[in-house]
Amino acid sequence: MANKRLIGVTVLPEYAQSEGVEAVLDNLISRAKVTAVATSPYAMELADEQTGGREPPIDAGAGAVRLLDRPLWGKRELWVRTAPSFVPNKELYDGLRYQPAEPTELTHRKGGIVDQFIETAHERGLEIYFQVQSAIPPGYRVQFGGPVDDDAPRLPDGRIPPRRVANNASLASPHILDYQDALIRDLCQRFPTIDAIRFDWPEYPPYLLDSVFLDFSHHAQAAAKRLGFDFEAMRDDVGRLYEKLHGGLCDDDLTQWIEYLDKPSPGWLWSTEFPHVIEWLRFKATLVDELLRRFRETLIEASGGGVRLAPSAFPPPWSYVSGMDFERASKHCDEIAVKLYGMHWAMMLRFYGDQLCETNPQLSSDLVAKALTRLLDIADDGGFSQLEEYKYPGPDEPHPVGSQAQIRKIQTAQQLAGETPIHVLAHGYGPVDDFSKRIEVAMQASDHGVWVNRYGYLSDEKLDAINASCTSRPPDGSKNVGIR
Repeated sequence: MANKRLIGVTVLPEYAQSEGVEAVLDNLISRAKVTAVATSPYAMELADEQTGGREPPIDAGAGAVRLLDRPLWGKRELWVRTAPSFVPNKELYDGLRYQPAEPTELTHRKGGIVDQFIETAHERGLEIYFQVQSAIPPGYRVQFGGPVDDDAPRLPDGRIPPRRVANNASLASPHILDYQDALIRDLCQRFPTIDAIRFDWPEYPPYLLDSVFLDFSHHAQAAAKRLGFDFEAMRDDVGRLYEKLHGGLCDDDLTQWIEYLDKPSPGWLWSTEFPHVIEWLRFKATLVDELLRRFRETLIEASGGGVRLAPSAFPPPWSYVSGMDFERASKHCDEIAVKLYGMHWAMMLRFYGDQLCETNPQLSSDLVAKALTRLLDIADDGGFSQLEEYKYPGPDEPHPVGSQAQIRKIQTAQQLAGETPIHVLAHGYGPVDDFSKRIEVAMQASDHGVWVNRYGYLSDEKLDAINASCTSRPPDGSKNVGIR
């Protein structure tokens, strides 16, 4: 893969079950000319609303508009349940707080589909990645799992956020780290031929405003003491900043914020008023650094160095508050995929804006929209003028993001990561024309390659668009003048 730009698609096991392994791979290779596929170690079956989870995911309610492009068992919206595709080695988890999901009849009936998918993909010359969760035990699929309250990340006042999109645990919890060690060993023993593991959310995913202000759990407090960070000072300053944003903002603050962001190197606006916020961001980055280093060490031990570490992460500027420092992460990772999920960007901006307006009724919502659009750097033209215009786009609506904004994020991540390859992780959701534009931007933004998440959102027309974008730029690292 060293001299070949990666073209990958995430294909979760349910599509191998629904369409058949050979049919899925035939479609991906003939239409999209993929070089890699990612899957996960579980099997799926139909359920009902009372016993299953929605597919596609509902994203804290905002994603209820989302439908599958490629019907799954004949449906574009359905409820499902899962089971591990293999029988975990329970000895690896002996004495741990978290245990792997128990195999069920579904495991024994359908679990072999993952082995068949791996074997057939390798026979076709494709690389195989496993996608698992970084801090949501049991870790096989994002919608099914999560930590107990003792391991949950907390706000400065000690609360667990009442609403979350990502049910991640505290990255400082030794129980989570021990479970992940066992999971890595288990996967490497059971699936020794996989090429890489893509860990999702090895950070604090900042989908909601409250999620930005994590983590002040007792696990984080112990880690801060061990690492030499002033936990009480960080908690005090971050808590005061949280209070300012929840009742202490006025339009003058937003105007000042916008003016400050327009400076060449804006830095941190309130560095004098809240000096320990910067220390807190470094602390979060250190927790992520320790997590990735431990993943790396365990992978080397478990696979003999044969399985690569390939996490996925939020782009800048979200990465600054999620804890994903690409420069530090690059020392442990073989490659990093950076998400360009435009539908989530609109959702997140709206989540942030609604919370700010609800707790600061004196604010002008149009000024909130302007400030957040500028802060998050998601538009090329100033973005929407009204906060209400930002919403989770429907299946036939384009993502409200700028092409240059997407490229800036990838270029920034690559500059920080140095020689470690940054892949674009694009999303297949949305209308064909908009997807084609976004995949072209993704291809031009990265010299190393593109992942597309995921097969369920990829009609045959979209698979053809991937191929068209790939062939329009040869895999020789050449730049496309005019976009870069």
